Amino acid sequence: MMKHIFIWAVALLSTQASFAQQSINTANSAVKFEISNWSIKTVEGTFGGMTGIFNLNSNDLANSNFNVCIDAATINTENEQRDEHLKTDDFFDVEKYPNICFKSTSITKSDKGYTTTGTLSMHGVSKKVSIPFTYHNNTFTGTLEIDRTDFGVGSDGGFMVGEEVSLEIICVVK
Repeated sequence: MMKHIFIWAVALLSTQASFAQQSINTANSAVKFEISNWSIKTVEGTFGGMTGIFNLNSNDLANSNFNVCIDAATINTENEQRDEHLKTDDFFDVEKYPNICFKSTSITKSDKGYTTTGTLSMHGVSKKVSIPFTYHNNTFTGTLEIDRTDFGVGSDGGFMVGEEVSLEIICVVK
């Protein structure tokens, strides 16, 4: 009888552990981006400071979810003058909008991994997006294309700054 209770308890704890929320390794997680500049060159950069909820269970996608934010002030293009300008109200207005966040509404299996659909909120604007991603070795890697003007970022960028931004999300969990 005691042996059966022990086996049942271990099974219950194992099931609960598989649904446990995973902690984001902020130091190793980032969002990389690419955008054209002057229609001739590409500017690359990163955002860091990723925090939030990461809960992925491949056996129970219906109960899996993400609610993750990055710190807009961590923008880094390896050009300090440009980075400071990007933080102003001409672009991200990090004092008024300090975070860029994604909250999932669904996660589904796909041919190449998974897709999460949810709300991306940036610069006071929220839009529904879908992010195809893979998950291996505690690392979520997703890609996304957005139009920065849909979020009111750099509205006066004109021809100098491209509208389409390519994003690669790398979220390492513990």
